Amino acid sequence: MNKNMRILIVDDYKTMLRVIGNLLRQLEFTHMDEALDGSEALGKLRQGKYDLVISDWNMEPMNGLDLLKEIRADAKLASLPFIMVTAESKTDNVIAAKQAGVSNYIVKPFNAETLGKKLASVFANA
Repeated sequence: MNKNMRILIVDDYKTMLRVIGNLLRQLEFTHMDEALDGSEALGKLRQGKYDLVISDWNMEPMNGLDLLKEIRADAKLASLPFIMVTAESKTDNVIAAKQAGVSNYIVKPFNAETLGKKLASVFANA
């Protein structure tokens, strides 16, 4: 797995952005960018080149599921790996994310080991 890949972290809580960034640094990733909601993330994705999106589900004005749907509908972004992060482990949410084309799903709280395993499974299929 390429530790130099560009990762976009999307969460409306700056604390969570910092936590996920720190976990990625523990896993020796170095190129991370941040967005505070789905619409900001979409703008960054359309302007730059990213190799992975790690996004929270619950955000305003555009949530993670809507962001995922927008990415999958955009020909230039459709194949971008996308990991959804949420505090909700409801089956309906997991099914909705899978139907929208999520690459993997992480339930908060999680640690670097869990994140590393999810990343490995996403990129094992790439």
